[in-house]
Amino acid sequence: MRGCGSGSAKAAFLPTNARFYQTGFMNPDDIFMLRALELARQAAAAGEVPVGAVLVRHNEIAGEGWNCPIAMNDPTAHAEIRALRAAAGRERNYRLPGATLYVTLEPCVMCAGAIVAARVERLVFAARDIRFGGVRSLFRLADSALQNHQVKVEEGLRAAEAAELLREFFKERR
Repeated sequence: MRGCGSGSAKAAFLPTNARFYQTGFMNPDDIFMLRALELARQAAAAGEVPVGAVLVRHNEIAGEGWNCPIAMNDPTAHAEIRALRAAAGRERNYRLPGATLYVTLEPCVMCAGAIVAARVERLVFAARDIRFGGVRSLFRLADSALQNHQVKVEEGLRAAEAAELLREFFKERR
């Protein structure tokens, strides 16, 4: 698990409580997406595809993670799955109603299914994933009327920053 961290909800540079930010200076969505971007940078530094995720419940970070499939030898170690697992462990419940998940890249089909299964209320993602996106680009799994639970989906928050992080990561590897 070298370089993958614990998935804990500790953020050294910002309080985890959204009420702290409701002073008019910054929107809580921006704060939590900034944290997800920081986690994505940690993934890149570890040689993993730079994707970060932060799950917020009751106005506090309940779980977070970044991509770690290489270091963990685990194809399911996506940022979203790691954040969901951390939050479910913290909450002692596999369902996370009322939660918002912030992700720097559109979730894949596997992650979209897990988000629905966890009953996440809202998904906020930055950049679309035109090759593997399971929420908007290729499929619309999270808010499909065919599912027993629909997630509210918002996209585009800090998309340019997230896309640039991915572009730089892959540019260095070509």
